[in-house]
Amino acid sequence: MPPPARIVCLTEETVETLYLLGESERIVGVSGFVVRPPEARRKPKVSTFTDAKTDEIVALKPDLVFTFSDIQADIAANLIREGIEVHAFNHRTVEGIFDMMRTVGALIGEPAKAASLCETMQAKINDTRRRAESRRIRPRVYFEEWDDPMISAIGWVSELIEIAGGENVFADLAKEQGAKDRIVSAEQVISAQPDIIIGSWCGKGFKQQSVVNRPGFSAIPAVKNDRLYEIKSAVILQPGPAALSDGLDELLTIMQDIERSS
Repeated sequence: MPPPARIVCLTEETVETLYLLGESERIVGVSGFVVRPPEARRKPKVSTFTDAKTDEIVALKPDLVFTFSDIQADIAANLIREGIEVHAFNHRTVEGIFDMMRTVGALIGEPAKAASLCETMQAKINDTRRRAESRRIRPRVYFEEWDDPMISAIGWVSELIEIAGGENVFADLAKEQGAKDRIVSAEQVISAQPDIIIGSWCGKGFKQQSVVNRPGFSAIPAVKNDRLYEIKSAVILQPGPAALSDGLDELLTIMQDIERSS
């Protein structure tokens, strides 16, 4: 059987991976939330994250559909019932991101391209880790991916914070798959005393002042020293190349800023 020539990607990380592999012509449909790379937005939009237009996907005659996580399980099941091949990813770690890229390469018959991409990104991670190890301070970081309820960092984000030279104050929760299992209270954040607060509120801008105004937050070092930062969700909360490149770069910039000002 020849490798798939018509692929629908229902989340952004597989879209960006295919573009980086030079295989964007295979993509015939994407999620409406895709923003990376910008040219991908010209592809037909056939889904949100939780809903998909099954009839429109079927009409595109895809050889393969990529989905992500149990949240898209019903979408995957509907497409399978229509006789469409589906590959569902469910990774939440840095190594899982690498596995995803290698799997995409294998499924399209381009494993060498995927291996090269992974080598480049692994070299970047190794270099970032080496630079972080030489830093004299290791700031404590509270990463907030949603504000109401407050949700702390998912697995790959927690790992990237560590690679960039920080310490996730809720690293023990990062292994939890569901967002509901990473909910934290204001009291827990205050008790953790983070040196840095990073907001990445998926789908909306980070409102720094609203965090500063939370009761009791004035006692947190990050608030006392005005060390609140935003990283856009598109570059850190997609478990794909963006997180390993731009997301890691932004984390590193924040850590270096703390080093300079300490």
